[in-house]
Amino acid sequence: MTGNLTRRGKNSWRLKFESGDRDPVTSKRRTRYVTIHGTKKAAQVELTRLLAEVDNGTSIDPSKVTIADYLTAWLNADTDLSPKTKERYRQLVAQQIIPHLGATALQRLRPVQVSDWHATLLRSGGKDGRPISARTTGHAHRILHRAYERALRLELVSRNPVHAVKPPKAAAPEVEILSTTQIGTLLGALAEHPLHPIVSLALGTGMRRGELCALTWETLDLDANTVRIERSLEETAEGLRFKLPKTKHGRRTIALPPPVADVMREHRRRQFELRLQLGLGRPSPDDLVFTLPDGTPWPPDKVSRDWSNLVRYRGLPRVMFHALRHSHASALIAAGVDIVTVSRRLGHASPAITLNVYAHKFGSTDTAAALAVASAMSGKP
Repeated sequence: MTGNLTRRGKNSWRLKFESGDRDPVTSKRRTRYVTIHGTKKAAQVELTRLLAEVDNGTSIDPSKVTIADYLTAWLNADTDLSPKTKERYRQLVAQQIIPHLGATALQRLRPVQVSDWHATLLRSGGKDGRPISARTTGHAHRILHRAYERALRLELVSRNPVHAVKPPKAAAPEVEILSTTQIGTLLGALAEHPLHPIVSLALGTGMRRGELCALTWETLDLDANTVRIERSLEETAEGLRFKLPKTKHGRRTIALPPPVADVMREHRRRQFELRLQLGLGRPSPDDLVFTLPDGTPWPPDKVSRDWSNLVRYRGLPRVMFHALRHSHASALIAAGVDIVTVSRRLGHASPAITLNVYAHKFGSTDTAAALAVASAMSGKP
């Protein structure tokens, strides 16, 4: 295959070459024209690349489909994304991707444009031209990368230009935890409060908010002091839905601390009494453990709002509800529980994830580890 380039402007070149396929009517080879901005050397390099694609059969004809068109169609059709993930993707696509790259043809995006896009977001990509964080920029980058990987599999593009550019490095988020003293103060302040049972179970098991909201009495064995996590309650703009864990490790059975089991027994007794007062009868095994007063599911976002209101009004430590999960993990690590057990209780896909989140906590056990080794080396029991 051969081609040529013609200057179109000071820094513009038109590449002309045979596309490799034939017109279905005339049977003649089709000619493609591509405009490149830059130096003559850059245009020659691009022409060589395009000719190589034609030669090895990976050449793809240009398309008028823009990045905005493609992303919109993808998010409307992709069934691999959960509703919650799709909702977040749509938000980032609408706010951080389409305003800056949406008009670009899907097949024309270049790595330098991705790099410039990062710089724009970090400088003025937020509301009213305010900068956005490296973390949010990284989220948008990963969405665009995933979208191009899909386009590559579907042979809509010949390469993923996002892959050539690394997202901006974001500082690791600080994990909020409650100290032992704060946990004691918190539980004391919650006595007789409707949030006391769900907070106790969160602290005692490290369960996620959605997992707590999806629990049924059938999965809570108060004779064996165990809880079985099998699903989660997810909240999106379209409403509530129960979903299965993302991985097999999310489906797990863990032991309850005896004080937490006692709290749950009392919660069951009170829920039973309330149902009798309302004329609802005995709770069935598939009834939810935590509900709104009318017996309907307690939306996860409302749990967080109720928690925030509680800690504000009672002057308790101002941490997110998710900090209860982190506090559980921190307590296990401080007690010397091995990483595999911690990971299994939390439902992480692998211990590596647990280490990544809580690595700084394991540092506090290093002195104890050194003393244990010293004791072994001394030959003393």
